[in-house]
Amino acid sequence: MEPSSLFVCLMGMGTVFFGLICLIVLTMIMGKLVGGHAAPAAAPVPVAAAPAAATEGNRQEIAAAVAAAIAEELGTDITGIRILSMKKL
Repeated sequence: MEPSSLFVCLMGMGTVFFGLICLIVLTMIMGKLVGGHAAPAAAPVPVAAAPAAATEGNRQEIAAAVAAAIAEELGTDITGIRILSMKKL
């Protein structure tokens, strides 16, 4: 006799949820044992936005840093990297 697809699906989802619940419980227990009495974090202080002129003045430096990072990641020489445009995301 072959189990139905619904039974297999429900057993798989049940196994995953049971495993996740076990991980949550173990994490909570380990947090209590190791010392979960950390001081509450202070509210983050809002940082003033940098003026756009400062970003424009450093455009060449930013392009050089991006090119160096790309060259390092690709394992090539920086002279082989040509940046056509940079857009803020």
